[in-house]
This record gives sequence, structure tokens and C-alpha cells, in this order.
Amino acid sequence: MGNAPTPKDVEQQCRGRSWLLGDRASDLQTQFQQVLDARHADVQAWIQAGALPTVAIADDSPAAYLASFLAACQSGCPVVLGNPKWAIAEWQTVLDVAQPTHVWGSPPPLALPTTASPLPPGWILIPTGGTSGQLRFAIHTWATLMAAAVGFQQHFHCQSVKSCCLLPLYHVSGLMQAMRVWQSQGQLAIATLADLMEHGPQGFDPQPFFISLVPTQLQRLLDSPSSAPWLSQFRAVLLGGAPAWPTLLDDAQRRQIPIALTYGMTETAAQVATLLPQRFLQGDRSCGPALPHSAITIVDDQGQPLPSYQPGRVVLHSSSQCLGYLPASPEQEAIAEQPLLTEDLGYLTSAGDLHLVGRRNHTLITGGENVAPEEVEAAIRSTGLVADIGVVGLPDRQWGEAVTAVYVPTVGTPTEDQMLAQMAIALRPHLSRFKHPKYWIPVDHLPRTAQEKLQRADLKAIAHQWITQHATPKP
Repeated sequence: MGNAPTPKDVEQQCRGRSWLLGDRASDLQTQFQQVLDARHADVQAWIQAGALPTVAIADDSPAAYLASFLAACQSGCPVVLGNPKWAIAEWQTVLDVAQPTHVWGSPPPLALPTTASPLPPGWILIPTGGTSGQLRFAIHTWATLMAAAVGFQQHFHCQSVKSCCLLPLYHVSGLMQAMRVWQSQGQLAIATLADLMEHGPQGFDPQPFFISLVPTQLQRLLDSPSSAPWLSQFRAVLLGGAPAWPTLLDDAQRRQIPIALTYGMTETAAQVATLLPQRFLQGDRSCGPALPHSAITIVDDQGQPLPSYQPGRVVLHSSSQCLGYLPASPEQEAIAEQPLLTEDLGYLTSAGDLHLVGRRNHTLITGGENVAPEEVEAAIRSTGLVADIGVVGLPDRQWGEAVTAVYVPTVGTPTEDQMLAQMAIALRPHLSRFKHPKYWIPVDHLPRTAQEKLQRADLKAIAHQWITQHATPKP
């Protein structure tokens, strides 16, 4: 347990065993091998031409995507994990920043450069949204990704990791499921949420498998009467990507779903802290302790360590930490050489368990009081009076910032005034009065990423547009 194979080792293992599962598993396995051979042929042609170019992956098929990724890593080609559904704006950023001269998979809507400044061999560029919401890339290597995979295996004390993957492979949350399987000679089941909801697990026994979900996916599964029984059979349901609301977690505990609350990010190759399921089922709602490859500290605004139970900024020390960003981020130069100072706010218990309380750069200041949008969102969602919710701050002469709720009404909601009256009563025991939204903005849907994270810049733009026409705050 704990060894990190090379890309060549992984290829040999994949050729010698049945590791890729799902609907028509034999077809997936065959496609993986065929695409892998084709990608190797491409690489050999490039090398013979005297080049080791940067290549972007945009395969629609998960099996093809994994084959392309493995071929790039084995050859040393710098590789960009692309989203096949990117539009012109995203591809323009890719071409400006990474300058790939080749794309495996769906061709982009823009012409590729014929020449480009070479990137260092072995770089793996994983897309992530910065604080501004603009596309940028965390720079990883095979070694940083494998460090995270080894830490996961050690934390769960499992000889072989088996994972059911619903998440996109161009996100670190999807890619790392494959890396954990490759590192431990496990199995990867490819599925979609729609298929699982309709048919349940197909072609594999869920008991030894991990499954990774975001909170909205978990909610949909719990809302489906037939899903909870088989979901409870998984070894662990890894939950992350966005804050989960208390009623969702309480419902999952009541139904004995083995939730493992996680904390991590693209920069750390996913998880650096994870709660074991048995503790969740006992009522623990922390993110658990740091994984073996990581360490977590909490600091104040001056960078000084804080004692247990005192909230501050989360600082990460990890062997899975990325090398930096493209485009380069001045404040994060030499990121791999130093601890990662995150924008997350949290505290550690005396036992070392991490509790998150919000985001530093999301904090609102209203009437001189700090308000974490995540806390307000969780309280509102727990009432069951809205289908979706996002909270932002709008400039306000009296308050500095006015707490503003952008929400999706539930089906069958009576009237806005009736809903708000019920909401005020429901929130009173849980939120201080200054945290109650001053404005309530109904919309059809909220702007979210593929990982269900709120796009707060877009949310704020929606709120600003609405406020120009409706300027009266709700009581």
C-alpha cells in the first residue's frame, strides 16, 4: 500500500486486467486500448519531427479521455485538461495561456497556433476558476496527483480503491478518481446520475466502491425513493464541491448514507481532509482530519497560528500542492515552495478536525457586522421554502452592504409575500436579525458551474440588474 506507479506501470496494468466498468464495460475497455494506441502513434510522430508539443484533451468519451491523458503523461507532453463543451471564450483563454498546438478529441472553434512557446515537460494543466471567476489553470504533475492518491488510500486503509465516477474528468474531482484507481490497481465504474437514478448501479456491487457527489446530486438521489437503499450500500459517499446544508446532511444520516465530508481544491489535487463515514453517522459534521500527505493550520490576518476552536484562515501544507498557475498569479509565485494560504475560514478542534465557517472573500459587512453568505444560504435552504438560494452583498448607503438573497421559488409556492412571511418566522431562531436578507430576488435558476458551485460574480450582476428596477428592501 502507498506505492506510486509511473504512467508506464499504469498502462501495463490496464492492458492486463479488467478495470473499467459500466454499461457495456467490454466496449469501454476496448475503446480505451484503441485510443491509447492511437495517441501513442501521434506522440511518436511528433517526437520524430523533433517536437514535444502541448496537447489539449477534449474527448467526449470518458474512456477516450482517460486514454488521452495517460498517453500524454507517459510521453511527457504538457497536457491541458479541456472541457469538450467549452465555447469560444474559454478556448481563447486556453490558446492565449497554454498555446496547445494539438487537440485530442472534439476540435475547438478556433484555429490552433502552428508554433508556440514550449511548456515544461510533464506539466498537467487543470482548469479552475479564480476568485474573479475567470478561467485559469493549476499546474500539476504526475507526482503531485499520485501523492494525493496515496494519501487517500492510506486514510481509508484500503488495499484497492474502487470508485464510481459521475463527475467530469476535466475537473480534479473526476480525474482523481481515476488516479486513485490507477495507483492502487482498483476499478473505475463510469456512470451518469440519470442512469443511476433510473437503474441503480449496473455491472458492479456498490459495497466496496466509493462514489463522489456534490450536494445537489445527493439531494436528487435522496428525493428519489428507490435511490437511498442502494446509495447506503456504498463504502463511502464522498461529498464536496460546495457547502452542504444541514437538513440534507441530517436526512442522509437518518437514511444511513455513509457520507464522508471532504475538503480540498484543484490546487491540492482534491482532498486534503476527509471525515470517515462512521463518524458522520454518529453526528459529526466536520471535514475530519488532514489526510496523511497533508497538514492544516489556522492563522489570523497577520499570519500567526491560532489555537484550537478559534476561527481564522485555513493554511494547507501538502505534497500534492500544485506548482503554480497559468496565467501566473503574482501573489501565488512559488506556490509549491510554501504553504497554501486559502481564502477559506475555519477552525480546528483539539483532535485536529477541520470545521469550515465560510469564505474570506465572500464575507459581507453590513452595519459593521460580518456576515458569511454560506451561513445565510444554509439557513434559508433548510427552511424548504426555496428550491435554490444564493446570497450576495449589494452596496447600500445605510448598511454599507445589504444582504441580498437570489432564490428559485419552490413549485407551488403561494405568493412572494406569503413565502417571505413564512421565511422570516423560520429564520428567526437560526439567524441574527442583521443576517436576514434585505432584498429577495426571484429567478428561474442560479448561475452554477458544472460542479454546482455558485458563480458569485454572475449572481451579483443579476442582483445589481434587478435592484435598478426594484429598490425597496423587504422587511
